[in-house]
Order: sequence, then C-alpha cells, then structure tokens
Amino acid sequence: MRTKLFFFILLVTYMGHAQQDAQFTQYMYNTININPAYAGSRGVLSIFALHRDQWVGLDGAPKTNTISINTPINNSNIGLGVSLVNDKIGPTNENQFSVDLSYTIPTSETWKLSFGIKGTADIFNLDITKLNPENQGDPQFQNLDNDFSPNIGAGIYWHSDKAYIGLSVPNFIQTNRYDDNDVAIYKDKINYYLMGGYIFDFSQEVKFKPAVLTKMVEGAPLQVDVSANFLFFEKLTLGVAYRWDAAVSAMAGFQITDGLYIGYGYDNETTNLRNYNSGSHEIFLRYEFFKNNSKMTTPRFF
Repeated sequence: MRTKLFFFILLVTYMGHAQQDAQFTQYMYNTININPAYAGSRGVLSIFALHRDQWVGLDGAPKTNTISINTPINNSNIGLGVSLVNDKIGPTNENQFSVDLSYTIPTSETWKLSFGIKGTADIFNLDITKLNPENQGDPQFQNLDNDFSPNIGAGIYWHSDKAYIGLSVPNFIQTNRYDDNDVAIYKDKINYYLMGGYIFDFSQEVKFKPAVLTKMVEGAPLQVDVSANFLFFEKLTLGVAYRWDAAVSAMAGFQITDGLYIGYGYDNETTNLRNYNSGSHEIFLRYEFFKNNSKMTTPRFF
C-alpha cells in the first residue's frame, strides 16, 4: 500500500509540473519533439540524442531518452523529421514514435513561416506488479501491455537567423490510458506550447539569447520556462533557466567540431521534492551534416 501511495504522489507531481509530455530543460535544442514545423528549419541534416535522469535518488523517478533526425528535402520548402521518445516513470514505460512534415514559405528577406503536422504512434505499458498490490488477482489492478494509441499534432514556426516564435499542439487526441469501472485513472490531455527566443550580438565574440517556453494543459498550472544563454567565440555556451515554481537550472554546451555539439543541464528542484532527491541531469549530443563543407552563416542557438 505504501508503494502504491508513493507512486500516486509521484505521478500526480510529475503530471502537475511536466504536464504529461516528456520534460526537457534544454528545450531550445529539442524543438522537434514539441513542434513539427521545426523539421528542416536548420537547413541541414541534424541528428539529436538526449538522456534525462530526473529527481536522482527518488525511487521510480522519471527517466527519458529521445533521438530524432530532421532535414530539409533537397532544395524544396519541405522538411521531414522522425523521432523516438522513451519515457519511464515508476511502473509505466511509454514509447512514442513520431513523423513530422513541414512546409516553409518566406515572409520577408530574413523571416520564414513554417507549418507542420505530426503523426505519432504511442505504445504504453503498465506493470502493476511493481506497485506490490496486496491482492495480485484484484481485477482493479491489471497490466497494460503494449497499449497502442495513434495521435496527430500540428504547429507553426516563424523564424529568422536571429529569432523565432512557435505555437504547437503535439497531440490533439486525448487518450484514457487506464480505465477502472469506466473512469479514466490516467489521461493524456492536450498540451499547448508557445515558445520564443532572440539572439543579441553583444560583440563578435559574445552573443546572448533569452528564450521562453509556455506550456498549457487543462487541469494543471500554467508552466513557464525562462532561459538565458551566452555564446562565447561561437564555441562555448553557458546559461541559466527557471521553471516557474518548479526548478532552477544551469546549462553548458560546447561546439566540439563544426558538426558536433554537446550539451549538459542540471535542475535543482524548488518544490518540497528537493528534500528527497539530488536534482535532475540532462545530456545531449547533436551532429549535423553540411554539404560541400559549408557552414551555417550564423551561430544557431535553436
């Protein structure tokens, strides 16, 4: 019973703060997971992989792994992306495979407007035995094995080399994950994302980019992530972030080669959960393929 109560508290807390979709501190590098219009916007073939270990030391805490590939299609206005997200929390294990398609039109000499759609196949597993129920045969406690549900999402992304604004809904379909006597115990609700960022050139050596991500979902508090990153000599990135009423974060990244970038983030919880864990860690790698040994004309933060 104590294990079931702990998982319930953990799940409610996670849903309240992360708002059900997998949570990332370095969202500015992982936009494809929440906005399909981002596909191909970097102008090169981009491969991204991230691991997040949340609330380290807390039994059953979330662990997230994601890998994605996105690219423009030849010289057209079409972008294509595929991604896989694995999200584990307590007795649940969820895999989301998504395909993203975008179309971009220029709105001025420097700005472009992209429209995107996302198709997702979701496989959800619940191992009820990890909750240690007193009565293993209780029909109210049943496993969910490879519970499949499709979904569809959309987004818009207005961007230049200096700034971006995005609005997206990754999943339009609300899914009842686990029903007991026709009452949904766990629901995947619709999440709405609004994001933006701008790059300020302090000098040739130093650039500054503030960014904000707002998440909205029915039944949960409004979540706002605010970040500030500094880029030094087009190589080293250092930054801080604040997740409203949830966590403060430190971020660092380094451009190892023209194509390879590595980043790390650390979250320090500001809620009562800080008494039960040693923070959250996030590390990612991004590799990009440039044609004809060309480079991006500007250092892209996003």
